[in-house]
Amino acid sequence: MQLSLCLSKPAQHLKNPIMAASGSGSIMWFRKGLRIHDNPALDYASKGSDFVYPVFVIDPHYMEPDPKAFSPGSRLAGLNRIRFLLESLVDLDTSLKKLGSRLLILKGEPGQVLIRCLKEWGVKKLCFEYDTDPHYQALDIRVKEYASAAGIEVFSPVSHTLFNPADIIQRNGGKPPLTYQSFLKLAGQPSWASSPLLTSISSLPPVGDVGSCEISEVPTIKDLGYGDIEQEWIPFRGGESEALKRLKESISDKEWVANFEKPKGNPSAFVKPATTVLSPYLKFGCLSSRYFYQCLQDVYKNVQKHTSPPVSLAGQLLWRDFFYTVAFGTPNFDRMEGNKLCKQIPWNDDDELLAAWREARTGYPWIDAIMVQLRKWGWMHHLARHSVACFLTRGDLFLHWERGRDVFERLLIDSDWAINNGNWLWLSCSSFFYQYNRIYSPISFGKKYDPNGDYIRHFLPVLKDMPKEYIYEPWTAPPGIQRKAKCIIGRDYPKPVDLPCICMQLGVILIFTLMLVSVVYHDSASKECKRKLAEAYALNQKLNGQLSQEDLDNLRRKLEQDEDIEPKIRRQRQKVGHLT
Repeated sequence: MQLSLCLSKPAQHLKNPIMAASGSGSIMWFRKGLRIHDNPALDYASKGSDFVYPVFVIDPHYMEPDPKAFSPGSRLAGLNRIRFLLESLVDLDTSLKKLGSRLLILKGEPGQVLIRCLKEWGVKKLCFEYDTDPHYQALDIRVKEYASAAGIEVFSPVSHTLFNPADIIQRNGGKPPLTYQSFLKLAGQPSWASSPLLTSISSLPPVGDVGSCEISEVPTIKDLGYGDIEQEWIPFRGGESEALKRLKESISDKEWVANFEKPKGNPSAFVKPATTVLSPYLKFGCLSSRYFYQCLQDVYKNVQKHTSPPVSLAGQLLWRDFFYTVAFGTPNFDRMEGNKLCKQIPWNDDDELLAAWREARTGYPWIDAIMVQLRKWGWMHHLARHSVACFLTRGDLFLHWERGRDVFERLLIDSDWAINNGNWLWLSCSSFFYQYNRIYSPISFGKKYDPNGDYIRHFLPVLKDMPKEYIYEPWTAPPGIQRKAKCIIGRDYPKPVDLPCICMQLGVILIFTLMLVSVVYHDSASKECKRKLAEAYALNQKLNGQLSQEDLDNLRRKLEQDEDIEPKIRRQRQKVGHLT
C-alpha cells in the first residue's frame, strides 16, 4: 500500500493563505489525529466548503512551564512530550501549506477559543476526530452544545481506533468486554478493513478571514517560556512524515512482521529498539491505526505464515482498542476507589520510596537504567516498563499503582490515558492479571537479555567500568573491584538494604535521609508483597470487592503489625539454629 500526502503537482505554496470569507466555511479542529492521511474529519470539512480553518489550540495548562513539577514541563506533561507535540504540529503545518492551507495556532482554554471561532468565522461545519478520553468527552459536550444551538453541523468520526468503543459495548449488552478474547469475538473484522482508505489529498480549500482572532505560528520550546533549557538527544522526532517513514521501514521487513511475537523482544536494545516505536505516533494520531492495520494485512497476505493475535503486530493494535473500550465503559477507570474492575489493596504511601524509584536511585541498576531512559528519552521497551512497574507495586516497594501511573503519564511521549491506566492495573495485579506470585526480578530478568550490561553502562555511566559479573548486583563486588571501577557502592551509587532489619537498628528517618542508600532488599521485599497481596485478595473475595475505607485501613494496620512480628520470628529461628 503506497501513501503520499500530495500529488506530484501540489497546490501553490502560500506563505499566508488566508482569504476573505464570503461562502460556506468549516473548522477542522485538530487535537490528536495530527495527520493528513486517513483523516475523515478533514476530508468532510473540505467537501462543499469554500473555506477550511485548520485549528489547533495551545492549552497553557498542557504547554506552559510548571516550576513545581518534578521534571521540566508543564503541569500535565513532561518536556519530551511537549517537544514531540510541537514537532508534530510543525510537520502538520508544512503538509497543510503544500495543500494550499496552513495550521492556525490559537492560545487559551480550548472550549472558549473554539466557541469564539465559531461565533466570529460564521462557519457551517465543525469537524474533529472523536475522542474517548474523559477530558475530551467533557470538552466536546460544551462545544457541541454551542454549535448545535447555533445551527452548525458537527461531524466527529471515530478514526483514532480500529473500532468504535461504544459499538462494542452496545453489542455486549451495555458493558465493556473484560477479556481480550471476548473483545475479539465481539469486534470481528473492522467494517472499513476491506475498503481502501483515503490516503492522499491533492489540495484543500483556502483559509478564510480570521477576523480579530490572534493567530500565530507553531511556537518553539523557548516561545513557551522554557528558555534555553538544555535537552537530551532523543531518537524520536514527532510528526506524520516521521511516522510514515518509520512505518515503511518496519513493514519492509516482511519476515520480521510475520514473525513478530509479543511479549518476546529485547528490552535492553536501545541502539535499535526491538519494536516499531510507533506508539508515540499512534498516541498523537500522526499515524492512523487503521492505515497501520491495513498495511499489516497486506504483509500477512503475502507470506506463507504469520503470528496471530494476541502476540502479532496486528494483535497489538487490537490490544490498544481493547483498553480503549474497557476504559470508555468503566467509570473511574483511572483510580482504585470507585473502580469496580480494580482490586482494593492497601498500598503503602511513601513519598521517599516513590522519589527513589522515580529518580533512579533504587540501587538496582536494571531498574535505575530504565528510569533514566524514561526521563531522558520519554520511551522504553514494554518489558522494561513491566519491570519497573512490578518493582514499584507488587514486586518490591508495594506503592500504589496510581503513583507510578502519574510518573509515566508525565514522562512518556506515548502516554495514553486508556492504555497507561490499563497497563498499570494489569502490572500491579489490580485487574486483568492476577498471578501476583509471578514477579520480574530486578536482577535476573535484565541479565537474561543483556549479560554484559551494555544497557546499564549506557544509561548509568557511573557503572560503565563495573565488570559484567557484578553489573546487575554491584554491591556484591569486592572493595578492590569497586575502586578499580571508580564506583564505590554506597558512595557513588546506592546500596540495597534489607529494609525491615535496618529500620529496626537505625530508624526509618535516618535511612531515607541518605541519598546513596537504596530502598529495599528484593528477596525479603517480594516475599512481603506476596503476603500482603494474598491477604488483600482474600478480603476482596470475602467482601465481593466492596471494601470500605475502614476495611482498607484495618487491613493496612494488620499487615503492618504482621510485618513488625516477622523480624522477631526470624531472630528466634536463628537462635534455635545456633542451639542445634
